[in-house]
Amino acid sequence: MLTGLQIAVIGGDARQLEVIRKLAELDARLSLIGFEQLDHVFSGVYKEKINEVNFSEIDAIILPVPGTNQEGEVDTIFSNEEVILTEDILLKTPTHCTIYSGISNSYLDHITKKANRKLVKLFERDDVAIYNSIPTVEGTIMMAIQHTEFTIHGSTVAVLGLGRVGMSVARAFHHLGAKVKVGARKTEHIARIQEMGLQPFHLNDLGNEVKDLDICINTIPHLIVNAAIIQKMPTQTLIIDLASKPGGTDFRYAEKRGIKALLAPSLPGIVAPKSAGQILGNVLVQLLDEDVIKRKESL
Repeated sequence: MLTGLQIAVIGGDARQLEVIRKLAELDARLSLIGFEQLDHVFSGVYKEKINEVNFSEIDAIILPVPGTNQEGEVDTIFSNEEVILTEDILLKTPTHCTIYSGISNSYLDHITKKANRKLVKLFERDDVAIYNSIPTVEGTIMMAIQHTEFTIHGSTVAVLGLGRVGMSVARAFHHLGAKVKVGARKTEHIARIQEMGLQPFHLNDLGNEVKDLDICINTIPHLIVNAAIIQKMPTQTLIIDLASKPGGTDFRYAEKRGIKALLAPSLPGIVAPKSAGQILGNVLVQLLDEDVIKRKESL
């Protein structure tokens, strides 16, 4: 149980609704910021504006998966209110207050460090990333079907990166009958790709590997599918970029060449928000419970 814990949930999409439900069931007191358009509110849950919250009583702050942008603004799907998280707000919280976010950026890293508050990046956890790869894979398959005129079976697919998402995506498209090749840099990743029965290639050779592609799926959050690479692709190639914003694709040049390129960094929240929210909620409950136990032991 999370009785007595006071938590501020700031912004987010439909995934946050599952998080809110889970925390409310465990008797946490929740301040919802950026949710005034939300119809259903559980017992012990209060919709507030950010300037109405008494942050001196807040034990934890839960941000949406993307965290903030570089100006500190938090996405609020259920509100028209502009919500900005600042260092001043964090300084008002108790020293034990922990900030939870899916991912982070230089702004969020900076203000949490300056305020000397702990920042937990949920998507850096293997369990969250692996579970989250399941709806990501389903969404990627959905997009591939929607935006092509050929079957996945028999098509040539390149997956860039063999992280937790890349591995799941490559395996799924292979089982659907695609001819899958996977680009990586590390020798152990090349070996793993070979062991999986897929065709490995070094990312330095990407220019040669895209000449026959039907679908290119990028998971690397750096500009890797650049203009020089896109120039070598067939015009019917579909690019699906799963990396966090702004992705790893030159979308401007892809459009100029007439190649369809889609940025899809938040597929779990689109195709399976309930399941994706349950994944986050379960992990957050575990972390919050551990945090409470540690504080009680230190008293």
